Amino acid sequence: MVRVDRTRSLAEHLPAALYLSTSALVLSSTSLTAQERAEITTGSHAVALEELAVQGAGSGTRLLAPTPYTAAPTGLNLTTPNRSGSRLDLSPLQTPASIEVIPGQKIRERGQETVQEAITQNAAGITTIGAPGNGLGAYTSRGFAGVNSVMQLYDGTRLYVGAGTITYPFDTWNVDRIEVLRGPASVLYGDGAIGGVINVVPKKPVAVPINAARAALGSDGVKRLAIDSGGPIGENVFYRLNVSANQANGWLRQNGDFSNLAVSGAVLYQATPDLAFTLSHDYGYQEPLRYFGTPLIGGRIDPRTRFNNYNVNDSRIVFEDNWTQFKTEWTPTADITIRNTAYRLKSDRHWRNVETYTFVPSTGLIRRTNPIEIFHNQEQIGNRFDAAFKGELFGFRNEFVAGFDVNHIKFSHTNNSPYRGETSVNPFVFSPGVFSSLDLTTLGYATSSDQYSLFAENRLVLTEQLSLIAGVRYDAPTVRRSDPRTPSAGFTKDFSALSYRFGAVYNPTPDSSLYASYATAVDPVNSLITLSLAQKDFELSTGEQIEVGYKQLFWEGRGEFTLAGYRITKDNLLTADPLRPAVSIQVGSQSSHGVEAFASLGLWENWRVEGNIALVHAQYDDFQQAVGGAAVNFAGNQPISVPARVANLWLSWAFAPRWEARAGVQFVGETFSDFANTVRRPAYEVVNASVDYRVSETSHFSVRAYNLLDKVYPVTGSSVSWLLGRPRSVEVAYNVAF
Repeated sequence: MVRVDRTRSLAEHLPAALYLSTSALVLSSTSLTAQERAEITTGSHAVALEELAVQGAGSGTRLLAPTPYTAAPTGLNLTTPNRSGSRLDLSPLQTPASIEVIPGQKIRERGQETVQEAITQNAAGITTIGAPGNGLGAYTSRGFAGVNSVMQLYDGTRLYVGAGTITYPFDTWNVDRIEVLRGPASVLYGDGAIGGVINVVPKKPVAVPINAARAALGSDGVKRLAIDSGGPIGENVFYRLNVSANQANGWLRQNGDFSNLAVSGAVLYQATPDLAFTLSHDYGYQEPLRYFGTPLIGGRIDPRTRFNNYNVNDSRIVFEDNWTQFKTEWTPTADITIRNTAYRLKSDRHWRNVETYTFVPSTGLIRRTNPIEIFHNQEQIGNRFDAAFKGELFGFRNEFVAGFDVNHIKFSHTNNSPYRGETSVNPFVFSPGVFSSLDLTTLGYATSSDQYSLFAENRLVLTEQLSLIAGVRYDAPTVRRSDPRTPSAGFTKDFSALSYRFGAVYNPTPDSSLYASYATAVDPVNSLITLSLAQKDFELSTGEQIEVGYKQLFWEGRGEFTLAGYRITKDNLLTADPLRPAVSIQVGSQSSHGVEAFASLGLWENWRVEGNIALVHAQYDDFQQAVGGAAVNFAGNQPISVPARVANLWLSWAFAPRWEARAGVQFVGETFSDFANTVRRPAYEVVNASVDYRVSETSHFSVRAYNLLDKVYPVTGSSVSWLLGRPRSVEVAYNVAF
């Protein structure tokens, strides 16, 4: 059996490609890009299609036998269409923005088991500030940080952020690809995307039977098991099912265990040659590491405390997510495509932990505060519709798409605020104790939000080399909040926002592009659906970006290169009133400018190097906060958790028949934990490495080492503690297709 690892052209474009008509459609290898020829893989090794013959629904579907092809998906996939940077299905070469398409096969080959690892170790300029409190899914991009500035999508659908938390997706086994758009994207997805968008696209139903499995064991009691199955279940019905389970004892001495389960399934029904329906459901269950950081002693991590977890013994973190989507795609003609996606997203979360640890020099003890118990119950029901048309405008080739989306979101926040309680423990020898709170856990507040938007995008092709692209979006969300503890704190607030983007793309050759663009964006002052009474009168923060860039394929497709420069400004930040420091006003501003570069090159037949670097100068331009009862201006300072330099480098070497070695280095520059830039977190480098042995054409064995040099480094942190990355660990895995 053959395993289809990347199935974009076979699954997502079934109406347009697989069943375009009832007559046979034959695609020779000369009509396929290098990426498309790597659609079908055996085990973890790609195979090329020497010829792909597809027959219409009336006479069944026939795929000619593939032949071995050793090259894995590489680079930025500059010729691969995607919908994250444009709703017109443009490739990165055609889009006036910075787009990366990271194939799922490459993610798994590099041993990146979590979405967080896959993004930060591959995408240029993206760093994580993920912690248990934000669902381990918060990022920085282009000088802006957090879930309210770097938006996350799953299969193109946005989950509205509740109380600063996103918890799905988290596992990479079911990932077909991750599409990363850097820079403002409100014109595509609405508020909360001034830094960029991360879209995780799952594997799709396939027309060729596939079955694959993976088992892994590692240090710290790591156990992993996953299966992938897909294929036809009738003449016009296809499916895909992925299941992944992970468990570990963890690297901490106390309460270091974690576990999760991810299930992703979809069924596609090809009703007619031009009409397809897809029903999918994704389920995620997590009990992540109940670790909120290691306290600093003398401003640093004491080696004796590195593996200590100061949380209580009966601490608990549980995230449960359910995503159901029903997609319809109708292509009545070759120039018209109509898409509709109806969805229901449900998230339930529970925290019960002591979350703040501070070393007290006078006592030599760790003071533990903030015994927090919180429940999130969130439901989002929505629908997205768009229609795309190809034709002519003023005698020029033109592509146009317009549509709308609507959402109804319910959110409740149950908690034991004001989280009173305190205990102290010896830093080196202690009993974790149990959770104790002075406050009852009751419903704190509930919100009901309605949102609708209208959007349109157009591409006018002036010549074979020059095209103009523009987009506009109008958003109108309404938030209603009730507070049973303080009924007077309830309110209803209407917002509105207009975002737009326009740009030009010039292609000197078919394999290169120069572009320039201008884009606007909006961010909420806090998670929009969980605004507090004190924030209800503030408007959405506004921003704009100017970007120029160059993209190039070279050396007969063996190399790719991109370079981008940008400047972003963001206004209407909350800042302290100079005359009344305890009162916030919305007049602050923040800006960033920088450059990003990516290169991928096949040096010799068995060597490949990939790397990226991002340099950014980000600062507060007008930003005051109350300190000791007075307003202090932090203008000119670097924003919290934003590094000035980020880089990744990967090298792969097929050093012998059936053998391949890989090594990767992730570098994150120095960051600050406070507005005054007095509390520094050091820069760090993390080295990962692996060796793969192909046992047969359908199976391979892997040995992977994470944090090979055992670097002690902070992923995020505050002035009193750092949340450390995992220490050196090793895993062995076996993958098989059957």
